[in-house]
Amino acid sequence: MSAAKQTTVLIVPGLRDHVPEHWQTLLQARLPNARAVPPLSEDKLNLDARVEAIQRELEAIDGPVILVAHSAGVLMVVHWAARHRRPIKGALLVTPPDLAATWPAAYPTPQSLRDNGWTPLPEGPLPFPCLVAASDNDHLASLAAVQRMSQAWGGRLVELGSVGHLNPASGFGDWPHAEALIRQLDH
Repeated sequence: MSAAKQTTVLIVPGLRDHVPEHWQTLLQARLPNARAVPPLSEDKLNLDARVEAIQRELEAIDGPVILVAHSAGVLMVVHWAARHRRPIKGALLVTPPDLAATWPAAYPTPQSLRDNGWTPLPEGPLPFPCLVAASDNDHLASLAAVQRMSQAWGGRLVELGSVGHLNPASGFGDWPHAEALIRQLDH
């Protein structure tokens, strides 16, 4: 009788990709069973290219997978799930941005997101369990907007308090709580 395969944690970064001091990068370095979707070298705002990058990584993984996505990575996962049917054990979806919100100038415009295939966001429950982690002071999405997304995706909302966008700019590097949330999905 063979032992069950260990769950792989696939990290799906947001549009800024791999930031050395980001909690996702630090998490990947800590977990022996983690890997990340590699950054795109061109056409970085193209949603189709982002979704196919997730698919390529998943095709290279044998065994159960938990997705860990942050920011626009969450939206990439939602679009991926609408197009592909690979079994996923669960997903930790952290501080998803609200595509209907007005974002600060340093972020893509609603028009550029539309032009690159990000809207409309697929609706309906995801085909796997998910935890949706939300901040009450995120400049990219209100708590109410993330609550609506979590409900639409069939997820369980995890309110984190005032953590901004849970990134280095918000004062977060390491985020050990991610591991506890991943364990909740890995049962």
